[in-house]
Amino acid sequence: MTDTLRTPPPTAAAQHRRPFTLDPDRWEADYARALRTGHVRDHTCTAECEPVLVYERTRWGWLAWTVPGDDTPPEQPHQIGVLTPTASRMQRLSLRWLTRHPAHRIPLAPTVPGSLRLSAAAVALISLLAGLFAMGHGVPVEAALPGMVLAPLLTEHLPRQLDARAREYFRSVEGDGSCRYLQRLAALHTFLVQAAAGSDRHELRRAAEIGQHLLWDAAGLLHTQDTRSATADRIARERLMVQLADQAAQSLKRTHTEDGPADADQPGWHERSLGPYPPGFEQTAQPASRRTPGTPPLKGFHPMPQTQPDQAVRAADVYLLFAHEPYYPGPGTQEINTTVVAAGSLLHPRVCQPDGVRIHDLLTQGRQPGEIIPLSTLTHELNGGADWPAVGDWERVTTDLVRLVHFGDCDALSLGLPGIARPLVCTGPHSHVRVYDAAADEFIDYGPAARAAALAEVGAFLASLVTEQDLWPGDGLLAPLARRP
Repeated sequence: MTDTLRTPPPTAAAQHRRPFTLDPDRWEADYARALRTGHVRDHTCTAECEPVLVYERTRWGWLAWTVPGDDTPPEQPHQIGVLTPTASRMQRLSLRWLTRHPAHRIPLAPTVPGSLRLSAAAVALISLLAGLFAMGHGVPVEAALPGMVLAPLLTEHLPRQLDARAREYFRSVEGDGSCRYLQRLAALHTFLVQAAAGSDRHELRRAAEIGQHLLWDAAGLLHTQDTRSATADRIARERLMVQLADQAAQSLKRTHTEDGPADADQPGWHERSLGPYPPGFEQTAQPASRRTPGTPPLKGFHPMPQTQPDQAVRAADVYLLFAHEPYYPGPGTQEINTTVVAAGSLLHPRVCQPDGVRIHDLLTQGRQPGEIIPLSTLTHELNGGADWPAVGDWERVTTDLVRLVHFGDCDALSLGLPGIARPLVCTGPHSHVRVYDAAADEFIDYGPAARAAALAEVGAFLASLVTEQDLWPGDGLLAPLARRP
């Protein structure tokens, strides 16, 4: 397998966005049954409502969908269950038991609270008739009566015991945020499972196994989502799942391609991964209360606007991308040579000040929300770097930012940009990088389009990962410069 990292394959992105993506007729049938037998989701729902759930079984677990009252398929599951990666064949059969249709229940007398399973009532009637018949043919009462009593009791209570035993092999999550996150991972894992099922390649089967473990671990982490360490672990797991899905897509593409590698028409910098987990995500992180609540998700890379900085207001959610001296976060890891931080990290008191505040002002003036600005772009805007002394010492500032990332004092995306990608982001938006190809005995020119493609890939990768919580800039930030008129 190649070690390329891109955005999720289109086929993976389409999985589980609606109920029964691959079998729409199944949804129509279950929707019609829900209208007849249960409470659907509509404007009359209250917190006490227990709407009927439609279970979509998969090889890795299930998705439980509510049934809206307006005939519109839901966009988000109500519940997601994940099967343990070490499940036996019998434990896998418990999936069908847990996702069976709900039992029909008969209300008791108006003065008696509760209800009785229809099956228990039927068994009670049958056991009564069978007991009377047995006693009429000479069976002692003390032998027939226990069976008449125990049969309906077992029918009523035994399913609950079986449910509790079966749930030991599953992890289920509910809630909007948790289900949105696990829904994205489930879509990627379903793609891996489908790719492995239709191929005999070992790497595809191994990717599906890893994906099941990631999904299982992520479901466990969602029970501790109030901690920043869990949030960081979830980001790391989603990043790995994206990488697995991309590798599987490239492996499938090469299998069906006769004219060489699938990436033969791409620049050479696609041949390596963007890098391992960010160092801050692998360490024990700070409490969740340090994050700013309500921060919008990362929106990815946007083209540089034409508005001049001194004529525009400051934009929020801007990110600084800068290259630095390569380092290795741990034994056996790939090098880290580029970092992306939130603009607010420039206001950290442990960054060289007031240089960081001035660079923050330059970075955020006249930008689009979610825009990723390379340091080389700022150099271009400062008359090719001639005006940097009037702004600040960018070398000290970036060194301090890397130190913050090392000590976990701010969130960052640490990358190992390969090949030509790193030189491209280190040059201005209108510069060219020429690379000599010894095999072809010619120079290959990479210009603004290749640079934009490199930034777009980084932006798309960030957007696929940081969807619930933006990068944490740190604590005790200084105030930005006053907005210019």
